[in-house]
Amino acid sequence: MGRSGDNQTVTIAEIAERAGVSPGAVSFALNGRKGVSESTRARILLVADELGWSPGSAAKALTSRKTNSVGLVLARDPQNLGVESFYMQFLAGMESEFAPRNHALLLQMAPDTASELKTLRRWRTTRRVDGVLLVDLRIDDPRVRYFAEHPEFPTVAVGDPSAAPGLTAVWTDDAQGMRDAVRTLAAQGHRRIARVAGLADLAHTQIRDAAFAAETDALGLEGELLRTDYTPDQGVRATEQALRSPERPTAFIYDNDIMAIAALGVFSRAGIRVPEDVSIIGWDDSLICRHTVPKLTTLSHDVVAFGAHVARRMLEVIAGASPHTFLDSTPRLEVRESTGPAPTAA
Repeated sequence: MGRSGDNQTVTIAEIAERAGVSPGAVSFALNGRKGVSESTRARILLVADELGWSPGSAAKALTSRKTNSVGLVLARDPQNLGVESFYMQFLAGMESEFAPRNHALLLQMAPDTASELKTLRRWRTTRRVDGVLLVDLRIDDPRVRYFAEHPEFPTVAVGDPSAAPGLTAVWTDDAQGMRDAVRTLAAQGHRRIARVAGLADLAHTQIRDAAFAAETDALGLEGELLRTDYTPDQGVRATEQALRSPERPTAFIYDNDIMAIAALGVFSRAGIRVPEDVSIIGWDDSLICRHTVPKLTTLSHDVVAFGAHVARRMLEVIAGASPHTFLDSTPRLEVRESTGPAPTAA
């Protein structure tokens, strides 16, 4: 573990031993001098950062150097990223703001959250990018803690401010969106509603979970929570599980569109009509929702505009803006053909 704030006790010898290099190489790296390769310099600076060292002259040199690039690391399976349209739209929105201002987005995939944080730390210590974006926020997120301890480095969190204390955050009001969806289904007579939710450790999943539980309880409904990893395969399995219940739900709310679309096949194979026998709601309103049969009711927000908003805030923070929180939008229920009155025989 590092000893942040205690750099007087960290010696060049300690850094050299941890990095597996000579003290001379450490001195060159920390002072921004030639004599070590860029990969070795990056490793030394990362180790120094982990130990809590804050090299004065090198830090000033690195801070003054601009790369005109912003970093984003995604700890996701690349195959799943290709299926889910949210990030494609989100990235397109950011590029619409970055490109005209001659800024580039550096995107890297990571196998897990530990690798993600390691990459972000390396980018900060080597000044590989001018700022970073944090997505898929978790409760007590180590990335948030790390960058909150380094306020000099421009950082924007994409998610609810409660999960990103001390950082600029751009967010959507998922709790209100969930409440609106439950209320609409209740008004149509649905008494048993299933929520097919994403990963439990994500902050926005927990916010949606809490809103779903609170609203179904307030309205006297039976709410069922089914956990997935956002993939269509797990969306199918969760739906099939709910259908095996003696008193199956008459309505489903999915955490993304792709699971809701996959569920249409489950209902079709089971001879269950949508919306006559069951109503379903997706989330994000990707283009394909308008072309399914039936057309998919979904919680809609402009993801491209959301990405553009995040990019603008990132550029403001790079320019010196103080941390602030910005509500981008509240997902609205776009009612199409996949929702209707609860079946009277249910």
